[in-house]
Amino acid sequence: MANTKETTGRVASSVNSVLSGTGSIVKGVADVARDTVVTTLKSAGEAGGAVLDVASGVAGGAFTAVSDVGTGLVRTAKGLIVGLVEGVGEVATLTVGTLSDVIRAAIKGTGGVGSDVTKTAAGIAEGVIVATKSTGISMADGATALGRSVIGGVKDVGGDVIGAARSTVSGAMAGAAEIGGDALEAVKNTAKGLVAGAGEVGTSVTDVATGAISGAIAGAKKIGVSSADAASAAAAGALEAAEKIGESAVHAVRDVAASGVDGVKGILKGDQDTE
Repeated sequence: MANTKETTGRVASSVNSVLSGTGSIVKGVADVARDTVVTTLKSAGEAGGAVLDVASGVAGGAFTAVSDVGTGLVRTAKGLIVGLVEGVGEVATLTVGTLSDVIRAAIKGTGGVGSDVTKTAAGIAEGVIVATKSTGISMADGATALGRSVIGGVKDVGGDVIGAARSTVSGAMAGAAEIGGDALEAVKNTAKGLVAGAGEVGTSVTDVATGAISGAIAGAKKIGVSSADAASAAAAGALEAAEKIGESAVHAVRDVAASGVDGVKGILKGDQDTE
């Protein structure tokens, strides 16, 4: 099994050099993460069992370097996820379950060095969506796994659920725009995953739905998508997940959408004004 402490130290040194250099932080960190994962998993000889340990070590090292240098948190998070996904995919079969483990390991690495999980979530989300382009995992499945895993990970480290949900949806939209994907599809499925995750770990559905819709509105402004359409897509995804949780969750999502978030209401199917 991989030595997590040694992996963390090695990655911290390499990422520190990336952050202190003049090249692309995203590409540089992705290269470090991918190469470390491939080398470590191959030497472990048991890729399936070592993935979580290796991902945790790489994430911890990356965010330790950010803490030391004091810059590049979001870009490091994005590059980290891209590199982890590419590395795991090169050595083993990348499944939705493995992707979820990688995301939670990245969030755990953030909390382990006291970094801002809310900011990290944006980079992680963007990286996950970008990485789906080169894997066998669809953007829809990746986005759902992203939302579910972020909520679980944020609860693990005691982070701000509303802020993390907001950043996750906004980051997912940026990732979809980067790869030419459907940003509204990314919004809907990320919000679906976030609310599903809330139901699984006992986090407030109202808070998560509020954060998801707020993130959709913020993300829409950055990529030129209709804020109303984005809010409605987030509400639709949140409602789909809420229907599997229970009646109280459905009411919570409908109330948030109807009352409006950041001045924008999410219109759900069947709720349109027919006058």
